[in-house]
Amino acid sequence: MAARLLLQTAYRAAATTTRHRAAAGVPGVVPALTRSMAAGGIPTNEEQATGMERTIMEATREGKDPYNMSKPKQYAGSRADPHLVPSVTDRRIVGCVCEEENTAVVWFWLHRGDAQRCPSCGAHYKLVPHELPH
Repeated sequence: MAARLLLQTAYRAAATTTRHRAAAGVPGVVPALTRSMAAGGIPTNEEQATGMERTIMEATREGKDPYNMSKPKQYAGSRADPHLVPSVTDRRIVGCVCEEENTAVVWFWLHRGDAQRCPSCGAHYKLVPHELPH
């Protein structure tokens, strides 16, 4: 609302200046005022994103998932094919829902190195290094 009022006021001032110049015989026309979006259209999300949002959009476009926002891949959970858990540190706390209908979560610490087992169900988990993009 305030932008519209400001634009109308500026347009009236320009029109008044043009009429006075024309009455005085001074050549020259004041260019018409336009909104910046009128010339190029409304910018898209990719054009106006900055900071971390832009980093995430660019990585997603390249097929990467820098902040683990997507659903993790499914692994068998065996010793040969453990669930991979990304971490920026040497250890991370992991929650395992051992049975599909179970409402309790079994929490345990996972340390870097060989695959470790869930103390309740025996599924294997392995900590893998993860680099943040910033």
